[in-house]
Amino acid sequence: MALPVWAEPVRVASYNVEMHRKAPGLMLRDILRGDDQARAVAQVVAHVAPDVLLLQGVDYDADLHGVRALRDVISEAGIVYPHVFALLPNAGMATGLDMNGDGRLGRGADKQGFGFFAGQRGMALLSRWPIDEAGVQDFSGLLWRDLPGAELPEVAGAPFPSEAAQAVQRLSSVGHWIVPVVMPDGGVLSVMAFSATPPVFDGPEDRNGLRNADEIRLWAHVLNGDLGVAPKGRFVIAGNANLDPEKGDGRHAAIRDLLAHPKVQDTRPKSAFGGTDTVDWRDPSPGDMRVGYVLPSADWKVVDAGVFWPAPGDADHEVLRVDEVHASRHRLVWVDVEAATAEGF
Repeated sequence: MALPVWAEPVRVASYNVEMHRKAPGLMLRDILRGDDQARAVAQVVAHVAPDVLLLQGVDYDADLHGVRALRDVISEAGIVYPHVFALLPNAGMATGLDMNGDGRLGRGADKQGFGFFAGQRGMALLSRWPIDEAGVQDFSGLLWRDLPGAELPEVAGAPFPSEAAQAVQRLSSVGHWIVPVVMPDGGVLSVMAFSATPPVFDGPEDRNGLRNADEIRLWAHVLNGDLGVAPKGRFVIAGNANLDPEKGDGRHAAIRDLLAHPKVQDTRPKSAFGGTDTVDWRDPSPGDMRVGYVLPSADWKVVDAGVFWPAPGDADHEVLRVDEVHASRHRLVWVDVEAATAEGF
């Protein structure tokens, strides 16, 4: 017997909230103290009201106290997420090696992903609907050199910073997950979640630029059947690619290739300003760029999409008073999708 079709559009969003702190427990402490940033984040999320929300820039703890505290602030603002999922990120995970070639050990850049402690700068998925945790695929442990076609840094023909470092270096600077969300009609929405390293803050070996590009390329390998198990149903790729298709540093072909993949739709969501930029990097100022993405699979019908970046003078700007409290330099990106056929999700 066919399952009933969920009739309402589904809103999926990605938001780098930059809530991470410099030591364990500080994010939770600040949220419990009534942190202005947490309230601003909650205002934005409640205003846009996604059904499924991927957060980046949140600190992880084993019992998810910090993420759940942020979820509770969001609930107080008007939207409830009963289901929360997060895994330990690679950011802040110790290696015991010099991973950036500066001759020093134990610094943020010597971790599997840049971070000052294990769990810093992680991701979390909030959902109105149940999450099939047993069905999650986690690619975060994949070694960079084991990615098909990996482009690893070299200096004078030798592995950079060392063969020993490349032997343990994971590809994901934070993580790559495929998380099944069980829809009300019994079908599954697969959220392909990630947060890539910035393609800067390195030397002529372009270690971060190469890694950023390969973190983005991982999804094409999954979709092409070269790595893991591609989602069998509809999916959405969501996260912070840290790469604009045209502007700034980085290997732009990586994100352009993903946007052009035949199994993916680029909805080119726009803000109130009419542009597709998703971040306001003002200090220092490389300019506004499109680095956050929510990319539905080609079998979705796209109803609407946008970047929540209210312009001064419009109603959203006045409602949220974003001129007084900026939640993050990054903006929330969202897409509304529905099943394109009668089979539902």
